[in-house]
Amino acid sequence: MKLFLFLSFFMATQWTVAQYQVGHTTITFNDPARTGGFGSGGGAGRQIQTEIYYPASTAGDNVSVASGQFPVITFGHGFAMSWDAYANIWQHYVARGYILAFPRTEGGLIPGPSHGDFGTDLRQVSDKMLALNSNSTAIFYGKIRQKAAIIGHSMGGGASFLAAANNTNIETVIGLAPAETNPSSIAAASNVLVPALVFSGSADGVTPPIDHHIPIYEGLTGTCKSFVSIAGGAHCYYANTNFNCDFGESTSSTNISLTRAEQQTATYGILDPWLDFKLKDICEAYAAFLLAIDSQPGTVNETSCPSLPSVTVVNDPNQGTGVYCSSIVGSAYQWYMDNQPISGETNQCYNIPVDLGATFQVEVFFENGCVLSDPITFESGLQENIFPNVVLFPNPAYETITILAQQQMSEIKIFNAEGRLVFTEDIDATQHTINELNFGQGLFLMEIETVLGKKRIRFVCDKIE
Repeated sequence: MKLFLFLSFFMATQWTVAQYQVGHTTITFNDPARTGGFGSGGGAGRQIQTEIYYPASTAGDNVSVASGQFPVITFGHGFAMSWDAYANIWQHYVARGYILAFPRTEGGLIPGPSHGDFGTDLRQVSDKMLALNSNSTAIFYGKIRQKAAIIGHSMGGGASFLAAANNTNIETVIGLAPAETNPSSIAAASNVLVPALVFSGSADGVTPPIDHHIPIYEGLTGTCKSFVSIAGGAHCYYANTNFNCDFGESTSSTNISLTRAEQQTATYGILDPWLDFKLKDICEAYAAFLLAIDSQPGTVNETSCPSLPSVTVVNDPNQGTGVYCSSIVGSAYQWYMDNQPISGETNQCYNIPVDLGATFQVEVFFENGCVLSDPITFESGLQENIFPNVVLFPNPAYETITILAQQQMSEIKIFNAEGRLVFTEDIDATQHTINELNFGQGLFLMEIETVLGKKRIRFVCDKIE
């Protein structure tokens, strides 16, 4: 049940994610210790021309980066494929607030690509992108969140594991149909220290899962790794239509039963919450990821990543009859009243004002995500008549709030979320306006005394003192 609630919450947050425009720039990075590469203008040594797509307010080349800071995804292309085959990837993730960097090295057929150099390029581009945040002359100055992932497809997927070996500057590595490489990505997997995610199409005949994806996954020794098998999935469908990849697949893959769009949808359904958790620290996304791993349609998956515990709110009589605590010890806490966070209540235990007659929950944070407890509801301990017809407006309120009743009102009291009285006033009217809401921001309870009894209404104040 709680996983369902978390997924519902997470999906609701996705509807409010800013849909950014796509900005683009080209940067040639340089490695003075090596030679070759692709591009020019980066200085002496190996040239690593990189196409970078980023969140912007206006689409275009070299336009300003949108307001905020954004994590970085460095992406490795497949064999004989160029970066522009992955427009679907950058369009999807830039809109969601990520910066995508595509090194253009090792894209030729003759001579064949150097997998080792490509892996090093991916690692260096990831590091150099993070460093641009401190470069006052760069377009990304102050715009890069210091969180990074390396993702790759096919050859680039294998090279991503070369780049991730003994690399603690990234949060995660993801392989889309990752291919065995030379040097071996299967061997390198044992040195990957960060959480890893491997996607595999069951109908992939270009890099058969049994020879490529599965050995890489099994070679991972970390405590958190996940394998996604897309039933009927292809090798090339993670990207847009590409002649070289599609021609190779047409001669090797059979039993493909998905469309390209269906395979990409299945991939995003699991990859989106994973990246939101690892790169944006949206702890609710971890529960959504676990649920997607368990139930994403058209996939057969496994994971060794830790599950989330069940949390309840329990009374602690040793601290007083009104003191309630999280049943599980976490690294941090946030208490809620009627789905609104209670300011300052961030301990394991909370002295609940049970007379308010509300529903309370505690959110418990762990290293891998967070859990919202089962709700606990208290009935009001105050005498209350349900008949008085009273309304408040506006709600949420800012500077003022007006109370309108059909019966004569005699007294108004306002309590904050902690149950403390913050305002009281005697009146003799059927309409009254409070002109100075000077008791802060948050959820409040107004108690109105009328000739028919008391009416209690919750309202939100948005005014920040």
